[in-house]
Amino acid sequence: MPTRTARTAWNGTLEQGSGQVELSSSKVGTYDVSFPKRAADDAGGTTSPEELIAAAHTACYAMSLSAEIAGRGGKPLSHEVKADVTLGPDQANGGFKLTGIKLTVRAEVDGLDEAGFAEAAQAAKANCPISKALAGVDITLDAALES
Repeated sequence: MPTRTARTAWNGTLEQGSGQVELSSSKVGTYDVSFPKRAADDAGGTTSPEELIAAAHTACYAMSLSAEIAGRGGKPLSHEVKADVTLGPDQANGGFKLTGIKLTVRAEVDGLDEAGFAEAAQAAKANCPISKALAGVDITLDAALES
């Protein structure tokens, strides 16, 4: 399997500095980052490590879910995955940490009932490489079939 690469160029202090994250392998873009906007409710056109993790997690989970559905004899028609990644204080060690990730998925599937889909959804959460990498974070799942 290939190695994927990203890089960040940062200038200045944490509080007043800013940077640019480059998706180097794909060359699809460079995105601004800053700590004040990372910690603000309005990101103001910048991304954050948490948003990038959310993007990676949704893409990985969607792929894993397709495989789990097919592995149980179902046919994945479509699914939409959302990840809410929360940054908060690290009470034990100081600083900050990811305090939770909520995955929400709504799917259209042929050949599986609600119970079979729920099994596939949980297995996808357990087997997705990004979920495995984030094993130290509380990851919750809200998965349901749409008609």
